[in-house]
Amino acid sequence: MFESLSEKLETGFRKLRGRGKLSESDVKEALREVRVALLEADVHFDVAKSFIENIREKAVGESVLQSLKPGHQVVKVVHEELVELMGREQSKLTIASSPPTIIMLAGLQGSGKTTTAGKLAKQFKKEGTRPLLVPADVQRPGAIHQLKILGKELGVDCYESDSKDPVEICRSAVSMAKTSGFNRVILDTAGRLHIDDALMDELQKVKSATTPHEILFVADAMLGQEAVNVAKGFNDALDITGVILTKMDGDARGGAALSIRHVTGKPIKLIGTGEKLDKLEPFHPERIAGRILNKGDILSLIEKAEEIVSKEDAEKLANKIHKNVFDLEDFLSQLRQMKKLGSMQSVMKMIPGLSNKMKNTQVDDKVLVKTEAIICSMTPKERRHHKVINSSRKKRIARGSGTHVSDVNRVLKQFDQTKKMMKQFSSGGFARKMMMGKGGLPF
Repeated sequence: MFESLSEKLETGFRKLRGRGKLSESDVKEALREVRVALLEADVHFDVAKSFIENIREKAVGESVLQSLKPGHQVVKVVHEELVELMGREQSKLTIASSPPTIIMLAGLQGSGKTTTAGKLAKQFKKEGTRPLLVPADVQRPGAIHQLKILGKELGVDCYESDSKDPVEICRSAVSMAKTSGFNRVILDTAGRLHIDDALMDELQKVKSATTPHEILFVADAMLGQEAVNVAKGFNDALDITGVILTKMDGDARGGAALSIRHVTGKPIKLIGTGEKLDKLEPFHPERIAGRILNKGDILSLIEKAEEIVSKEDAEKLANKIHKNVFDLEDFLSQLRQMKKLGSMQSVMKMIPGLSNKMKNTQVDDKVLVKTEAIICSMTPKERRHHKVINSSRKKRIARGSGTHVSDVNRVLKQFDQTKKMMKQFSSGGFARKMMMGKGGLPF
């Protein structure tokens, strides 16, 4: 996410950080590079121009140029402006005071509306509400069938109708939801390859017939500036309430994320970060700004971890670490939980201090699979007391896991290093470093 933009911005900032004193011309030169980086990232021209002007006004002020670390202060100004540009505060979904909450999804064909409808349904169900999926895309062959399959997979009701009129489908679905105890209604409307009058007329009629609490424009983030232009068209016709950016995991540039709110005046509410149905996240401007500037995103990582690890399990692990009885069984459990967080590459980029160091390092997730196989080839006694593993045991473990003795040695060494790190963490050294990301970015 944003790799290309992050790399280009970092190149510009590196020159500033290397100087003890900055002049106004130094800042202007750096901002020129920032402007080029934004335009190459497919950020809307007007947005890039306004962004640079706002930074220039603050960055050439006396408080910045006369500070002890002016280069770092300029980066801080850029961070603040990025947060401002993307909306400053997280914008949550509107929930109706009297159920059901009606959410209308709109967007071009191929933007990911149907998959996003499934992701929303999964999220709502997880929150303890009862969602209803409404397939109103009668234009795309297979769209209704796709939504039904998603509903079945999630254990979520999918509205069925013999009507071919999307307006009637949505109207009758909302009416049924009100009498059948559904808390959320998700309208999956039709898309087109491009904006046309027939599409907008249909969507306006759906809006009038259902009075949705949210009209969310679903945009493919990888389209960059084109996604922004299309968003403006949908907003002009429907007065959307917010945006969901899909395929953010594949967007190395960031043009749509940085431009769409400025151009439409409407917030980005959610982002899709993968194809799986649990890959839908709230959009936090401050955290995204941290990722763009290679400062990590420890809060999002903590939230992901909290979803995977129960409070009871976390307390048990903390006690084991404190008592220094953390064994290979615990190590295996942690590896399995880490796999649920996503790829090692994506996890490390979210840790402050590691994001910069890891940008040119490829982490092979197959190593985790191999490590898991090695530990599973050990006896319960060996996992609890790894010091008993001698050379003959190592050979047996290697044979059982289809690996080499050198791999077994690597795992044991890695485990010993992890134990040492855990001990330091429990004493507060690592905790303080990690918590730097919680109170603010350590510029």
